[in-house]
Amino acid sequence: MKSIVIHAAHDLRIEDHSPETPGPGQLGLRLATGGVCGSDLHYYNHGGFGTVRLKEPMILGHEVSAYVDAIGPGVIGFTRGQLVAVSPSRPCGACRYCLEGLPNQCLNMRFYGSAMPFPHIQGAFREYLVADASQCVDATGLSAGEAAMGEPLAVTLHATTRAGGMLGKRVLVTGCGPIGVLSILSARRAGAAEIVAVDLSDFTLALAAKVGADRVINTAKDPEALARYNADKGHFDVLYECSGAAPALASGIAALRPRGVILQLGLGGDMTVPVQAITAKELELRGSFRFHPEFAVGVRLMQQGLIDVKPLITHTIPLSAAEDAFKLASDRSQAMKAQITFS
Repeated sequence: MKSIVIHAAHDLRIEDHSPETPGPGQLGLRLATGGVCGSDLHYYNHGGFGTVRLKEPMILGHEVSAYVDAIGPGVIGFTRGQLVAVSPSRPCGACRYCLEGLPNQCLNMRFYGSAMPFPHIQGAFREYLVADASQCVDATGLSAGEAAMGEPLAVTLHATTRAGGMLGKRVLVTGCGPIGVLSILSARRAGAAEIVAVDLSDFTLALAAKVGADRVINTAKDPEALARYNADKGHFDVLYECSGAAPALASGIAALRPRGVILQLGLGGDMTVPVQAITAKELELRGSFRFHPEFAVGVRLMQQGLIDVKPLITHTIPLSAAEDAFKLASDRSQAMKAQITFS
């Protein structure tokens, strides 16, 4: 069984590992497709992010779809050959936060491909994966690539839930990588009336416009273009900050109207926050971290044709050339979502 393993920054290897056997309540899965995520890129390009650093080799990957190959004792509702989207979220269900209904804040979370704990939680980029049946959502009717988009879509659905009511709201999205573009789709599905997207890349902004942004702004070409929304204490009701960059947060806050909501999704390390502006405008700064029940909701929305993620999938690379997918995914001038095919 081949796996994609990161040893250090730019030290990515395809290694052989012995496959596991599914136990009670589990499924044996033949991996179909895996998407390269921003956190995977942090490990590949920098050996970690913020204070999170690689301390041992780790299998990467958490955006995956797979075909059911074996069914463990006690599992019902699945058949061999069935396409499933696999959630990487595996809360313990027993800690104080799980019991309070906050599984995404689980004290014992086992999230695929995470160096936050030590030993690290190994990821899902492997040809054969054993997963709990509760992680697996039927993806019938979707392509393997679409099913693998369930995880990043769930991230933005969780953020949209954190925003509260979206109907008729004016929305600003800063940072148009996959999470930013999926935020546009999620906000529109939730009823946003106006969406403006900001980035430094014409390529990503073109995709933002394609999926429904009403206006796109390249602040590399026109640094003052967003300032038109600052008049009369601001224009937007909601900010999805998806870049993790302090200048993007500051410019977004300037364009928010009083009592607007800031959703911080981007993880770029510690950021300088303009607290005085937040105080004076009575803004609400809300973190948004991972997801849990939104995963199945996102898969269902894709199956129903209510959210279309296909425009985001720009590259599909075979496992044998996996490192090419990481290099492509790092280049926002030509790639949005690079995926790796395993079967």
